[in-house]
Amino acid sequence: MLKKTLHIGLIAGMSLLFSCKDFSEMNTDPNRATTTHPQLQLTKIEWEAFRDFGGTTPLYATKMLVQTDGENTAQYYKWGRGDFSAYGRLRDITKMNEEAIRIGVPSYSALAKFFRAYYFYNLTLTFGDVPYTQALQAESETEPYFAPVYDDQKTVLKGVLKELEEANDILSKENTIINGDIIYSGSVAQWRKLVNSFRLKVLLSLSKRTGEADLNIVSSFKNIYQTQPLLSGTIDNGQLVFRDQQDNRYPEFNSSGFGSGMYMDSTFIKLLQDKQDPRLFIFCTQTKLGKEAGKPESDFTSYEGGDPAAPYAQVNLKAAAGKTSKVKERYYQDPTTEPRVLVSYAEQQLILAEAAVRGWIDGNAGTFFNQAVKGSFKFYETYAKGLNAYVSEDAAGMYLAHAANNFSAAASDEERIKMIITEKYIESFFQNGWTAFREHLRTGYPAFRRPSGVTIPFRWIYPQSEYNFNAKNVGAAIKTQFGEGNDEINKATWWVK
Repeated sequence: MLKKTLHIGLIAGMSLLFSCKDFSEMNTDPNRATTTHPQLQLTKIEWEAFRDFGGTTPLYATKMLVQTDGENTAQYYKWGRGDFSAYGRLRDITKMNEEAIRIGVPSYSALAKFFRAYYFYNLTLTFGDVPYTQALQAESETEPYFAPVYDDQKTVLKGVLKELEEANDILSKENTIINGDIIYSGSVAQWRKLVNSFRLKVLLSLSKRTGEADLNIVSSFKNIYQTQPLLSGTIDNGQLVFRDQQDNRYPEFNSSGFGSGMYMDSTFIKLLQDKQDPRLFIFCTQTKLGKEAGKPESDFTSYEGGDPAAPYAQVNLKAAAGKTSKVKERYYQDPTTEPRVLVSYAEQQLILAEAAVRGWIDGNAGTFFNQAVKGSFKFYETYAKGLNAYVSEDAAGMYLAHAANNFSAAASDEERIKMIITEKYIESFFQNGWTAFREHLRTGYPAFRRPSGVTIPFRWIYPQSEYNFNAKNVGAAIKTQFGEGNDEINKATWWVK
């Protein structure tokens, strides 16, 4: 009897012991970390944001490349659905912010706000209305949302600007090194410059919406320009520098996409020829016929491209005859060819130049324009190995002296804006993702050659996954923006109407 009593008591005691322990604690694997320092997440977040600009696809849409061994959908503007993969990256950013709050390091929260703004800015310009205020709330303990509503584009962009402002405010109070930072090696001051430069970019992209009183677009732009730190030179470029190490190389290194079917676009080459732009020599190769004729690399006549509006088979015949240039070998043979730039000093100065032309700020638009060109040439002089003589400081001066690039000779403000956007377009070769395409949507510059009857899309169709798992809300967003069932690529969204 005593033995039986002891046995029951032991069981009861064990039951009491375990009943006092939280089941979540019992189910915690001691070999799997549930917390981490945000610096470990930051490195991955930066790498993904700065590295992935859409590959070569934007270059087909912006008439820099043509395909000769098949029809490229971007070249002929036949795309369809986009994807919401950015929300996966936003989840990582959310976790970084949670860890930053947990350990009390505000600088990481500031960068979380910047990257949130960056991804939501791109998401809304890609699709139109997107989930924002209820997005990323599935794990919320108070109000979890598994099927978030879509916010209108104005609300999203207003939120983007607010988050960027908050990021700048936080960084203005910080002076500690940001560990894990592979962009600025932990410099809070340089990150603050990039945040403010990106704020200017977002505001200028809303140039068609200056009448929205609650956005204060012009006054906000002017205030940032007058009172906040901005990129002061190419040394401040927001860029990812690559290394010749496994998983750290230039994303196009050894890419098979640069094989026999990829060639340069004739309209892009002609633009550079007309402007006597020596960046042509570092962007692409001479034609086979030009090289065999013994023409020097610096001979503008030894470059030619394929017609982006012609059927690809027709362009293939020209390429097979040796009359079409290809992408310069450095883009796929050099593992560290050049950094990927999220926002550059050159782009910032062009943003300021346009703002000055529009009367948003006091300043000499011509000075900003010239600084931008010199900044672009300096970038390539630094990184275009063996080709830097083509883009030296003297070469920049000669380029600016050419009649086609003389900003002071422009006859009207519209002509000045055309020059600014065209320069921004040239600088976007393998850089800045879809920025040049969006600038065309906003300004009409440069003109994109395409087959007769083909219109340029404004957006991508929402992902099929949204129809599968969030049908009510995606349907409501489509109806509000374009009319019920009109989820189409040729529907303009709020920012460019």
